[in-house]
Amino acid sequence: MDKQLYIGEGFEGPGVNLAHINVLVGPRSGPAGQAFSTALATPSAGHAPFVVIAQPGIPAKPLTLYVNKAQIESDFHGNATWGASQAGIAKAVAESLENGTLPPEAENDWVVVSANWVNPKTDNLDAVFENNYRACKNAILAAMKGLPRKEDVFAAARDVSNPFYTPKKV
Repeated sequence: MDKQLYIGEGFEGPGVNLAHINVLVGPRSGPAGQAFSTALATPSAGHAPFVVIAQPGIPAKPLTLYVNKAQIESDFHGNATWGASQAGIAKAVAESLENGTLPPEAENDWVVVSANWVNPKTDNLDAVFENNYRACKNAILAAMKGLPRKEDVFAAARDVSNPFYTPKKV
């Protein structure tokens, strides 16, 4: 594992409770560490990155920074972001270290930066937790394995679509 930066994406769930996550993973001394430090030190209106915790006083390992893509719009949306989504990410990061997806040195020498979409109209905290857990776990796995393969990207691009737009067949 000689790379300095691993990048992954995960997408899970339907509708207003879906999760879309982008991760940067790598040594604290590299670009991931720089991104972690910069994001933590430069919050902006509606976007205050924070360290992900498994429980109060117990941060995820490797240290993980949560960056919200959507501004908090209600108390419920705040609970979905700071509670359910964060908890799913903490579980995914810890399991990725425990099961060997992340190398042993990641425990204390690496960081994860997780940019997360939680829809302001979300309506189910359990679905938010589950979708963020799965999306983050998949994003970390994709980052570490260099997924998707280019052949999969080429095949998907021939029939491109996403939950927000599907072009007409040309």
